[in-house]
Amino acid sequence: MSETLHKRPHILFLFSDTGGGHRSATEAIIEALHIEFGDRVTTEMVDIFKQYAPLPLNRFPKWYPYMVRVPEIWGFGYRLSDGHGRARLITNTFWPYVRRAAHRLIRGHPCDLMVSVHPLAAAPVLKALGKNRPPFVTVVTDMVTVHALWYHRLTDLCLVATDEARRRAMRCGLSSEQVHVVGMPVADRFCQPPGNKSELRQRLGWPQDRPVIILVGGGEGMGPLEATANAIAAANLHTTLVVITGRNHHLKTRLEKQSRDWPIPAYIYGFVREMPDFMRAADILVTKAGPGTISEALNAGLPMVLYSRLPGQEDGNITYVVDEGAGIWAPHSDQIIHALRQWIEHPEQLARAAQACLRQARPDAARKIAHILGAGVIPNTKPDSRAAATQPRKA
Repeated sequence: MSETLHKRPHILFLFSDTGGGHRSATEAIIEALHIEFGDRVTTEMVDIFKQYAPLPLNRFPKWYPYMVRVPEIWGFGYRLSDGHGRARLITNTFWPYVRRAAHRLIRGHPCDLMVSVHPLAAAPVLKALGKNRPPFVTVVTDMVTVHALWYHRLTDLCLVATDEARRRAMRCGLSSEQVHVVGMPVADRFCQPPGNKSELRQRLGWPQDRPVIILVGGGEGMGPLEATANAIAAANLHTTLVVITGRNHHLKTRLEKQSRDWPIPAYIYGFVREMPDFMRAADILVTKAGPGTISEALNAGLPMVLYSRLPGQEDGNITYVVDEGAGIWAPHSDQIIHALRQWIEHPEQLARAAQACLRQARPDAARKIAHILGAGVIPNTKPDSRAAATQPRKA
């Protein structure tokens, strides 16, 4: 495995579309690698389920959106399987079933460095690789409450978003030298300095004379988005409401009709690519507690009202945001309205929350990861000063 078919160092990323976070984090790291190193490195993404998992596991990406719509069952399964011993039992049980697929993946994708961006990739791939293997790095895409399946003792480096995730890794048997806090990688467009809010609103066609609230529910428009939007509108706060329904076209159509009768200015969007500018132009974000969206909001200095979470991996995100003063947990409509009213009527509280966001922001996370990976495989590359002591072992 130390030999490669590629003249330039080649980095293989293992991910899957079980939720949007694994793909978006992988793409953010690859983007940062090419920003920092240009064509000195090549990269490749492999969806471990869609491309290699045997039946019926290869259907998991299609099942995932339906599974998380029953959060109580998802949370029960998460808690039941979490724990170092239980995680190893799961991976050992499935090994005979996925062994051939893991070996086929390795044969089909020679590389100089392998990066896992999914909790179910490390155990089977590391076992199939054996001792003579390229360096192996895990990038954890859960923020605080991290499942034990993420943490494998044979990984050379484990890069996590928060100090609590690092402590969790060490409780699962990793050493302090293996685990490093780098932040959550997000796309470079979410890592730029804040622009002029007034100019951004003018370009977007939003009112200048009242606070702007953005309401999102993820790329699929998940969560109680419709009920929350109507509750905010009915409260008739002195605000502008921007609702982003993602790929949920039916929800967008319904809200467009309903918003005609709302007493406040409202703008309904589907899937948008201007989300960085939306965040920089807004004052408050109402969102589910997904790690990617939280990280993007922190970078934008945008205080959050968290109204929904996926039990298990998103529980700790709420505690993190609230304890740091960057947002409020409000799982019911009346609590959301109370939180919004407090911030709108007391702008000094909102300003403190915005400053708290900026204190916790890590806009350099993807580039820091890129330098860690690059220093391990690109000849004559000195590690960035932010990552000087954090490189994977050489193959």
